[in-house]
Order: sequence, then C-alpha cells, then structure tokens
Amino acid sequence: MAASTNSFLIGNTTHIPTLKPKPTSQSFLHLTKPTTVNLTGKSKPISIRCAAATTTHVPQERVFNFAAGPATLPENVLLKAQADLYNWRGSGMSVMEMSHRGKEFLSIIQKAESDLRNLLEIPSEYSVLFLQGGATTQFSALPLNLCKSDDTIDFVVTGSWGDKAVKEAKKYCNTNVIWSGKSEKYTKVPSFDELEQSMHAKYLHICANETIHGVEFKDYPVAKNGYLVADMSSNFCSKPVDVSKFGVIYGGAQKNVGPSGVTIVIIRKDLIGDARDFTPVMLDYKIHDENSSLYNTPPCFGIYMCGLVFEDLLEQGGLKEVEKKNQKKADLLYNAIEGSNGFFKCPVEKSVRSLMNVPFTLEKSELEAEFIKEAAKEKMVQLKGHRSVGGMRASIYNAMPLAGVEKLVAFMKDFQAKHG
Repeated sequence: MAASTNSFLIGNTTHIPTLKPKPTSQSFLHLTKPTTVNLTGKSKPISIRCAAATTTHVPQERVFNFAAGPATLPENVLLKAQADLYNWRGSGMSVMEMSHRGKEFLSIIQKAESDLRNLLEIPSEYSVLFLQGGATTQFSALPLNLCKSDDTIDFVVTGSWGDKAVKEAKKYCNTNVIWSGKSEKYTKVPSFDELEQSMHAKYLHICANETIHGVEFKDYPVAKNGYLVADMSSNFCSKPVDVSKFGVIYGGAQKNVGPSGVTIVIIRKDLIGDARDFTPVMLDYKIHDENSSLYNTPPCFGIYMCGLVFEDLLEQGGLKEVEKKNQKKADLLYNAIEGSNGFFKCPVEKSVRSLMNVPFTLEKSELEAEFIKEAAKEKMVQLKGHRSVGGMRASIYNAMPLAGVEKLVAFMKDFQAKHG
C-alpha cells in the first residue's frame, strides 16, 4: 500500500510497537518500525516516522433518516456535491476554499437566489437574504429591525417555536398573544375570525409549521394592522406560497433546503432600514441587503448546498409538484395511523396536520422505546419524539422518498401485529 510519511521529534518515549494497518474506510496512522526510548531521563530526540494510509471507500447502505433537522437531503444533491467537492467545476478548488467575494462564489450565491425567486415567485419588491444564526436569531432581529420599544406585536402561538418567539420579542417591545394553543397541548390552529388583533400592532407573527407538535397552517390569517410575518423553517419550499401576503418570511435551511448553518429571510424592501440604533450590525437587515448577504463571510458551503437543492426542486417541476409528492407521503402515514384501531394515535386535529412532521404515540406507551429501537435495526432512524412531548415523530420533508414512508408504514403494521 502506498503511503506518504511525515516525521516528528520525541524526547521522552517508550517502546512503541509497529501498528499493522487494518481494513477500514477511514484514514489512519501507523508507525513504520518499533522504537524504544527511556522515559525516566533525558535522551536524545529521535525521529519517528508515521505513514498516513487510506483504503478504497466502500459505499455503505443509507438509512431512512426521519430527523426533524438537520434532516435528510436529496441523494442526487449529495452525490453532485461529492463529485464537485475536491474541484468545483474546474476551478481548482473546493467551494469550502473559495473567497466569498471571488467570481466563483458570486456565481453560486446569485444563482441560488435566482432559483429561489423562481421557485417561490418572489416579487421584485422583496429582498432575499442568506444569513446565519438560525430562525432563533430572527426572533430578536425582527423586533429590532421592525419595531420601536413602545410598539406592539401580535402573536398566534400554535407550538413551542411560536412561544419562544414571543419570549424573545418581549425583550425589545410589547407583545400580545392573541391566541395560544398551549392549554390544548398545541393540537390546533384557531379560526381566523376569532382573532382579536391589536388596533396598532406593528405586525402579526405566526409559525407556519410547528416542527415539534406537527401543526401546520393550511391558509394564513390577514393582518388587520401592519403585515404578516411567518417562521417557515420546517415547511419552507414544501409547497407554493403567495409571498406577497407577507411582510417577512424567514426560516432555517436545515429541514427542507440544505444543511444547518444557513438562515433565509425574504423581506419586503420598504421594511428595511429602520433598525434601532443599538441593533447589532449582524442583525441589521439593511447591512445585509446593501451587501448582498456578503457583509462578512457567509456560510458559503451551506449556501452552495441550498442552491443545489433549489435546482433539484425546479427539476422536479417546481413546488406544485413537490407539494403533490409531500401530500401523498403524508396521506400514506396518517392513513396508517388512523387505520390502526387506536394502536397508533396522532393528537393533532386532522385539518391542520403537518405534511412535514408527523407526531404519533402508541396506545401502549411502554412499547414506544422498543418501537424506536426495532425501527433503527431496520435502518429507520431518528423516530424518537421531541424530548418535550415524547412519543414518536416522523419528519418527512421534501427529500424523504416515498419508499421511506412505505417502509415505515409496513414496519408499523408488522409491529402492531406482534404487539397488538
């Protein structure tokens, strides 16, 4: 086996045996010969030669990953990124090595934005920002950019993330929770007619899809005062959205459109430029808009991966076709739950069940740990529910193939047959 060698000096060593390479797909170090040095006293430094060796990678079977985020990515996107990892399109370097101000990366981020605009049909009066910090950072950025200290924000809280957004906004302005599903364990969305919005609210905030509780808005309320702001982290690009109905749409990329590290903000341009004086520079939308998301080094590789996902979604026929596939997967899983005669249960009101995150429990809760364990043996992983609610949760984002849901449903039926 060919190996490259490097040397380093050791002053105090002991007997070091020769390490024989073992078959592995990982890189390893082995010493070229045994060496003995006295540890108890001073000795002349000697050179030990280490050889770094690698073996041919043997592809491993992939699992069906039902994680809520970071989540599964399209296999063809991963393979394309793999092919270009070492040398991106003949540039002689990886995307991870590029200057974010060089022509190569500029072409990447500009195409990513263009493709996203095509996917969501984003009007020209909206800016698209590729940021960092996750949606949680936007819980602070939004009131800092859009509100003064005496302004009020209305909130419809349908789950844990909406609740966290309220708690953060309270630090910077007045908040008014006009509806909360907490008393009913976050299992529904209110009728919009019953919402009593504030007379002078700056904006109305919702979380379009609650990842933990599996509650999704199928339509959106109209802000009677101000405009609508939505956290779309977990259903972003899962279906068509009329962007013009919103003042701001934001979300983390790590669920539907890329790896963790990228946060996307779509904001109406007239809402940019009125941040409070003490707003940190990295939270100021104007700074990022004026610098085309390149004020400082952005998450370059993450943005590149998002761009590949946007290309893939367009190649599938756009978000209308993507929504059809997501609906088919969700129907299959929810029908299996409903058809189990109570063995499996989903607590969410049927009309607002998420197409992305499907929480469910077992009638015999003592079997849940075994369900998760046995599913993992069948290469279906990350089915454990969020620690705050328990049970199970299957996140079936865009990149989850139909075959993954079919395999899960078959496993559920087998498990019920054994334990029902």
